[in-house]
Amino acid sequence: MYLTADEKKELFKKHGKSENDTGSTEGQIALFTQRIEHLSQHLKSNQKDFNTERSLVKLVGKRRSLLDYLMKKDIVRYREIVKELGLRK
Repeated sequence: MYLTADEKKELFKKHGKSENDTGSTEGQIALFTQRIEHLSQHLKSNQKDFNTERSLVKLVGKRRSLLDYLMKKDIVRYREIVKELGLRK
């Protein structure tokens, strides 16, 4: 596994409300971003891994829908998470 339990807790602690709050929108976006970066690195060395490429595209779509939801609900939180994670948009 690319992330240990402690690394996930630290990720949710930094971007979510607490380390046990795994359902917050910001925490989910941060986790998806971490997974997307991991899969992107994998695809750089394995260009013909089409299953991973499909998973990457699905993850990007899920993250995009969460970002759209957050933008509609609270634009300030949206701008903060985009700035923290260094996402384009």
